[in-house]
Amino acid sequence: MPELTLNNGVTIPQLGFGVFQIPPEETRVAVTQALDAGYRHIDTAAAYRNESGVGAAIAHSGLAREDLFITTKLRNGEQGSPRAAFEASRKALGVDWVDLYLIHWPVPSQGLFTQAWKELESLYAQGLIRAIGVSNFLPEHLDELLSKSTVIPAVNQIEAHPTFQQAGLAQKSRSHGMAVEAYSPLGQGRDLENQVVAELAAQYGATPAQVVLAWHLGLGNIVIPKTVSPERMRENLAAAQIKLSGPDLARISALESGTRIGADPALAAFTQL
Repeated sequence: MPELTLNNGVTIPQLGFGVFQIPPEETRVAVTQALDAGYRHIDTAAAYRNESGVGAAIAHSGLAREDLFITTKLRNGEQGSPRAAFEASRKALGVDWVDLYLIHWPVPSQGLFTQAWKELESLYAQGLIRAIGVSNFLPEHLDELLSKSTVIPAVNQIEAHPTFQQAGLAQKSRSHGMAVEAYSPLGQGRDLENQVVAELAAQYGATPAQVVLAWHLGLGNIVIPKTVSPERMRENLAAAQIKLSGPDLARISALESGTRIGADPALAAFTQL
């Protein structure tokens, strides 16, 4: 499994397993199957309401905690009390520490993310979190955060897939030493129907999903595809063995259409999450 080294020296598996929209009652089984398939990086969030399922799978896996990389995220409605929110997540996960803790959305209308970041810096200094980062932060949010922070975020997790790459945001994030992590890396399946992707899948003897994931890995993105199918879990993991040529990476990059699937972070509040 390829790994990236974050800006504080912590290593992260580049291909992980995401649990967004997996119902809480199904999460334990899905994560258990993912761990059995070979995943060691699990991405959850308090807003997904399935951290306890992730924790149950970890507890019954028999794997050493040091061999796992667990990411979770601060709920938007708890930016005013991040320490309590973190402790609730840690309890639900059943772990002594979290490997990566992210501010899930900037929610600029609240004006709390810089204050919340200070608390994350404190938790990081205490050793309760191995790396801290952000999610859905646009350039203006990064500028504000960096102007008031001591610790530079290790990761910016953003929507990124062939038809919505946010290349400028990715470049800005990397210019400040942040790794880029892509959620909805397959465009929620829409990008898999593209003719270029289909041609490359045939060329490489791979599935369309494997080709798109290999493109992400070739760009240096961390990716967290979600599936509840054990067969697709294994297929997605095998994408790490596929190395696309430079011209083929460029063919996929040329599919950019500016088509966002998720919410616009400049406007999104989701304070109920």
